[in-house]
Amino acid sequence: MKKISYSKDVDALLIELSNEAIAYAENEGDVILHYSQDDKLILVEILDFRRLISTNTNLKISLETPIAT
Repeated sequence: MKKISYSKDVDALLIELSNEAIAYAENEGDVILHYSQDDKLILVEILDFRRLISTNTNLKISLETPIAT
């Protein structure tokens, strides 16, 4: 299942690309990439999302409404 959601509690945007089990993760600064056992990208976490959006774009995004694909 592909899904995009926002976690207000931890201020993170989560982009789920697959339902496969996560085997390991790599931290790339404010982004955590989660991979399956066969190195397939499963989940992308963007940390400090509100700060990222407010300092890097002019986009207005409502984080109160779930985002779904």
